[in-house]
Amino acid sequence: MTERRKRLGLGEALRMTAVGLRRSWSEAWGAIVLGVLVWGARPFVVHGVSAWIWTGVAIVATLVLIGALARVAASADAAHARRLGLGRTGLQLTKVEARLFGAGLLCSVFLAMVLSVAALLLLALFGGAGLDAEAIRLGDWSRVGPAWKLGLLAVMTAFCIFAIVALTARLLLFAPATVARGHMISLNSMALTRGIFWPFMAGLIVTAAPKVGLLILTGAGLLPGAAGWVVWVVVLIGLQGPLTMAYLGAVYRRIEPGTLQGFPHG
Repeated sequence: MTERRKRLGLGEALRMTAVGLRRSWSEAWGAIVLGVLVWGARPFVVHGVSAWIWTGVAIVATLVLIGALARVAASADAAHARRLGLGRTGLQLTKVEARLFGAGLLCSVFLAMVLSVAALLLLALFGGAGLDAEAIRLGDWSRVGPAWKLGLLAVMTAFCIFAIVALTARLLLFAPATVARGHMISLNSMALTRGIFWPFMAGLIVTAAPKVGLLILTGAGLLPGAAGWVVWVVVLIGLQGPLTMAYLGAVYRRIEPGTLQGFPHG
C-alpha cells in the first residue's frame, strides 16, 4: 500500500476525477438539485420559526448530498454505488449519513481545537513582541516596530496558516473512507495521505478553480446580493462539491484498491 501511495500520479487522479464528476451529475443529480434549492432559498427565509425550520432542512439536505457524492466517489461504477446504499438520483438518508455526520463532527472539533491553540499562540507572540498597536491600527508600518520582528511574526503566521490548511487537507478523505469501509473514519483518515501529501495537495488546488473564480468575481463586486448568493450556491453545490468529492474518491480508490469490491450496507 505504501508503494502504491508513492506512485500516485496526479494526472491519473485528475482523469479519474473527470469521470467521477460526470457520474455525480448523472447518478446523484437529485441530491444536487435538492441542495441547490434548499441553500438557494436562504436569502428569502425570514427570521423566526421559519429560519429554524430552514436550518433543519438544510442540514438534512446537506447530509443527503454529501452521502450521495461520497458513495459515487468511493465506488467504481453505478452498481457499486448502489451496493454502498446510493438511492434513486442520490436521495437517501441512512446510517451512512449518520456516520458521515459523526466523522465530520469529530474532524471539525479537532480542527477547532488546533485553530484555537494557533490563535492563542499568535496572540501571545504579537502581544510579547512589543509592537505599537496604534501604529498597526493606523497602518503606519514605519512606526510599528523593528523589521526583524515583523518578519518573524509574518513567518510564524504563515506557518500556522499552512499547518491548519495541511491538517484540513489530510482529514478530507474521511468521507470516501467512511462510505467505502462501512464504518466511521475520522482522525485516522490522516494516515491515508502519508507519502502522497504534496501531489494530493496540488490536486486539491487544481480542483478548487471554480471556488477561486467565485472569489475573484465577488472581490470585483460582480456577485452582489441575493443573486450573488444564488450563483455561489449553484457553483459550489453543482460543480465545486461534486468536483472535490470526485477527486477525493479518485485518490482514495487509488490508495485503497481493496475497497473497490464494495459490500452492501445501509
